[in-house]
Amino acid sequence: MTPDPLPVRVTALYHFTPFPEPASLRDPLDAACRTNGVRGTILLAREGINGTIAGTDGGIAAVLDHIRALPGCATLAVKDSRAAMMPFHRLKVRLKAEIVTMGEPDIDPLVDVGHYVAPADWNALIDDPDTVVIDTRNDYEVAIGSFTGAVDPRTRTFREFPAWFREHRDDLLSGKTRVAMFCTGGIRCEKSTAFLKAEGIDSVYHLQGGILKYLEEVPAADSRWEGECFVFDQRVAVGHGLTPGTYGLCHACRMPVDATDRASPLFVDGVSCPRCHAARTDEQRAGYAERHRQATLAEARGTAHVGAVLPPKDTAADTEPMG
Repeated sequence: MTPDPLPVRVTALYHFTPFPEPASLRDPLDAACRTNGVRGTILLAREGINGTIAGTDGGIAAVLDHIRALPGCATLAVKDSRAAMMPFHRLKVRLKAEIVTMGEPDIDPLVDVGHYVAPADWNALIDDPDTVVIDTRNDYEVAIGSFTGAVDPRTRTFREFPAWFREHRDDLLSGKTRVAMFCTGGIRCEKSTAFLKAEGIDSVYHLQGGILKYLEEVPAADSRWEGECFVFDQRVAVGHGLTPGTYGLCHACRMPVDATDRASPLFVDGVSCPRCHAARTDEQRAGYAERHRQATLAEARGTAHVGAVLPPKDTAADTEPMG
């Protein structure tokens, strides 16, 4: 007998399409989500839509019907996974200048973008010694997992990527004939490949559907992925088959923590971790402790405490709110 699926559907989505007046779309979309009990984060901008949402199967289906009825969104593709519990405390539908913040206003993925590579074909591309493979995600994401041999830009935000590439371009391309890039759900690569094309590089490729699609479709035995993939919700990370990962989240600095971090005397659940302990004041830690206490009480009552978990910094980077 096939076991029942986990009850919560988690849907990551993005779509580049012109929205001349994104503000006019916000309230109806917000209402559609609230009516159907859907939570998460959705970003709207003149360049399109980006988000990660969660709810019942019926609730998510209704919201996706609403989004696909928006101008240019009929072909919206999504990436689904399942969760045992609702991974978001609240709903946020926000207006932004960009749905993924790169800070290069002339870059338009609708004009020119890299070649898409299906997950089934990705291994052959990155195994080729003529290919330089670049992870476009931020440092804390790369730290918990990446593809074997990929270059880590060590960027703190996606805004730093253009300057990093321009500075290291010659070394990166030395002896290589093509560039392959990847990110959590695909959206950062839409812009990063468009950026490289604008910089005069024609042989640019990116993983279609991002890491999440690769982990969903490629068997672990054939995988070139090492570690786990950071996601922008309370699951923190997922592994092959999009199964829940082993990382937790430091609610003070909003960075992933592993078993070693949690064993440190500097780790206090909800208050601090080895990464952030020295950078926080006693007053800040006291505030975090009180927030954690209130969250624990709310959980015991079976209610949600909206301040319990904040999303990681730069959540607009890939679902990335999707990743």
